[in-house]
Amino acid sequence: MNDLSVANTATRKAFDVHAIRRDFPILSQQVNGKPLVYLDNGASAQKPTAVLDAMDRYYREMHSNVHRGAHTLGDRATTAFEGARETVRSFLNAPSTQEIIWTRGTTEAINLVANGLAPRLNAGDEILVSCMEHHANIVPWQMIAERTGAKVVPIQVTPEGELDLDSFNSLLNDRTRVLAITHVSNVLGTINPVVNMVKQAKARGIITLLDGAQAVPHFQPDVQALGCDFYVFSAHKLFGPTGIGVLYGKAALLEEMPPYQGGGEMIERVSFAGTTWNTLPYKFEAGTPAIAEAVGLGAAIDYVSRLDRKAMEAAENALLERANRLIETVPGMSVIGTAKLKVPVMSFKIEGLHPSDIGTLLDQQGIAIRTGHHCAMPLMDFYGVPGTARASFAFYNTLDEVDQLFTALQKIQRLFA
Repeated sequence: MNDLSVANTATRKAFDVHAIRRDFPILSQQVNGKPLVYLDNGASAQKPTAVLDAMDRYYREMHSNVHRGAHTLGDRATTAFEGARETVRSFLNAPSTQEIIWTRGTTEAINLVANGLAPRLNAGDEILVSCMEHHANIVPWQMIAERTGAKVVPIQVTPEGELDLDSFNSLLNDRTRVLAITHVSNVLGTINPVVNMVKQAKARGIITLLDGAQAVPHFQPDVQALGCDFYVFSAHKLFGPTGIGVLYGKAALLEEMPPYQGGGEMIERVSFAGTTWNTLPYKFEAGTPAIAEAVGLGAAIDYVSRLDRKAMEAAENALLERANRLIETVPGMSVIGTAKLKVPVMSFKIEGLHPSDIGTLLDQQGIAIRTGHHCAMPLMDFYGVPGTARASFAFYNTLDEVDQLFTALQKIQRLFA
């Protein structure tokens, strides 16, 4: 046992990662004849049996449409569906389930907000985003800006991968109407100082949105403590199913916003003389919702909530610390993003190697990572690279898997050197 293993023995005992891994069936398989080492959690995390069982049970025992059926299955489905909404409300510490809107994911949630705020925007107004945003928190605002005459203004990033707060302070002005920033960077892992940024924005009457897609897998946000007007995330990054996400929004703003889509469920009364809208949250939930997926998300949150959060965060920090210590063992390797506060995400490059080649060669050794621009082209432009390789860790990853990653990288580097 080496010194790093000794240093992390306490973490292993406090957080039984091997027991947890047994809850995730997909992790036990082999890929290309090697045990799977799944390090692409930032793109989509794996699902515990509790989530798979909850969705299976819904389809086997209670499938029906919600809110409409005057029968037992309809009641069961509605109870499970609305129970999941309450689980999300509690997870976010939102004041009311009326403020929890189901969406298809983070992307749709941001599009919903952007379109809903369009009537508030005029020519010359400014929308602040940052240079580290995912495209999902840039493009919708650009589309609304083009429609309204507003302007999207980027907050700069430091070479270390932190938001440039001097840039942020200088950009706040009387024309700023919206601040939309990521809570955690999907490329850099940076945890942004959103509480203070939101506080400054709110002091000027600026509407605030936080993209929590990369935050919720690693820590539990409190929207009341954050003070933001909107908070968005996707279930599949939180160990839940694909195809569903959440928009938290303050009720007063949601009441003012027009519906994003029209159809069933979001109406109160329809006639050819005119239509009136349903109450919150249903005003923004047109059509049959993703019922099984909502149930799955509720099960995912219940699963994560049963874990020792402090021990989980300590285990994840140990993974990142181990990775950071091993960087120097791979000649020519450098990391992009060295912020002081990070979740366990490591974007890197190796001199002389294309990121896609690194990803392909790692896959041959059973190791799954992400390569490319990570839907963050402005950030790639800032660093002057076409893309990076990215290893993103979750609480079910082990220190041994970190070692396997770097052993494989050393092998690849020697091969090409």
